[in-house]
Amino acid sequence: RFRNCPREIAVVDPAGNTYYHWLLIITLPVMYNWTFIIARACFEELQMDYLRYWFFLDFLCDLLYVADMIFRTRTGYLEQGLLVKDEQKLRQRYRKSFQFQLDVLSIIPTDVLYGTLGFNYPEIRLNKLLRFNRMLEFFQRTETRTNYPNALRISNLVMYIVIIIHWNACLYYSFSKAIGFGSDRFVYPDPANPEFGRLVRKYAYSMYWSTLTLTTIGETPPPVENSEYFFVVTDFLVGVLIFATIVGNVGSMITNMNAARASFQARIDAIKQYMSFRKVTKDLEKRVIKWFDFLWTNKKAVDEREVLKYLPDKLRAEIAINVHLDTLKKVRIFADCEAGLLVELVLKLQPQVYSPGDYICKKGDIGREMYIIKEGKLAVVADDGIKQFVVLSDGSYFGEISILAIKGSKAGNRRTANIRSIGYSDLFCLSKDDLMEALTEYPDAKALLEEKGRQILMKDGLLDLEVAAQGPDPKEMEEKVERMASMLDGLQTRYARLLAEHEATHSKLKHRVSRLEKKLPSQAGGGPPPPASE
Repeated sequence: RFRNCPREIAVVDPAGNTYYHWLLIITLPVMYNWTFIIARACFEELQMDYLRYWFFLDFLCDLLYVADMIFRTRTGYLEQGLLVKDEQKLRQRYRKSFQFQLDVLSIIPTDVLYGTLGFNYPEIRLNKLLRFNRMLEFFQRTETRTNYPNALRISNLVMYIVIIIHWNACLYYSFSKAIGFGSDRFVYPDPANPEFGRLVRKYAYSMYWSTLTLTTIGETPPPVENSEYFFVVTDFLVGVLIFATIVGNVGSMITNMNAARASFQARIDAIKQYMSFRKVTKDLEKRVIKWFDFLWTNKKAVDEREVLKYLPDKLRAEIAINVHLDTLKKVRIFADCEAGLLVELVLKLQPQVYSPGDYICKKGDIGREMYIIKEGKLAVVADDGIKQFVVLSDGSYFGEISILAIKGSKAGNRRTANIRSIGYSDLFCLSKDDLMEALTEYPDAKALLEEKGRQILMKDGLLDLEVAAQGPDPKEMEEKVERMASMLDGLQTRYARLLAEHEATHSKLKHRVSRLEKKLPSQAGGGPPPPASE
């Protein structure tokens, strides 16, 4: 006997674009049915005057509904993290779902009842409304894909409200027809009057009445009969729910839209209070406020680490590589480094924004970081801060040699120039500590970087060969010994803590064993053994 192998077919990934585009296609007939079935059922002229077009559109929608069921049997799902492609599994899963029952009900050919009831009853197609969940799914997927989710939520809310008002307007016209047009002030006026006999006026009047009622504005003729009172009460209850939904959703959307601005404004207010309390000069206060304004206006107020902290490490690294790797590769000493080291360094780049006139570094400062210019212009200036020697622009970098602390460098780890921002400048900063932390795992790369740094210094005539050939600097050795001693102290502390935990656990176990021994009945030395089990 041979086991039947599962038949794998080409399936549609529910997270892909094909599935999303199909949701858009199937949403159109759903919205068509939700809009026009009730209108055709209530306004006879709309149904009878365009009967041929309605039959064609209804047939097209039914075909799309059937195609949607076939599409569902070809839509994969994840099982143990893998997309299932087994045809039998896909069909069984769809048949067992509650949605399958709704889909079957929605494709029942109720149009055959036209032959019995006549063409004036399009409400026989109300079963087509059961496919509404596809429309909801399309809107949900669109909300996750769009860059303007709040605008989409407001649009959806307005659309739902309009559909409810539309349905209520149609029901009001049918209710007026059942009571009798023009029988009192509440119902729709007599269509025999030419002013109220046109289809557009009928629908516009009904929509106007429905809007005033559901929004609880009022100003409509009061009801006369008991049935009219019940109808208005029901409308008012629905209107209150709609009004509460509008207020709640709009308030929530406005809060979400302003959340980023409110958080940013809170930081500005805190800085302002601090500067006022510390008596900061007005000139410096203006510069700080202008700096904040620049961040918000140019959308640079977002903290990248705060935004990306919810992503897994791999995804966060991929985004950082996609955004910053080309910038880092422009630095000469990092051009041929290992890919793993570049990933480590990319994750450690810190964006910084400088205002016009700010000094990035001054001559004689200790070099603890290097900078890469992402956007803006920097000037190498004289000590007076006015005379410019050279202008650095996008893609330029400086300070890469000082953070390597190469022995024999005539400049040491001191800055050799004054660098000042001409306008607003967007830089990337890599600190010496972050670089050394990354290089601890890449000793070969560290040796390669130091060698590249020495070559650059030799080319510029800034390397003292005698000092460089003397071997390791005693101070560096002392720093390494101190670092190893601190690491050893940390390991000893951890070992002592683990040993104490082990001893505590061991004593607890001994105490429990002794308690169990006391509870067990003592047996005589020559007593009979317990009976053996069969």
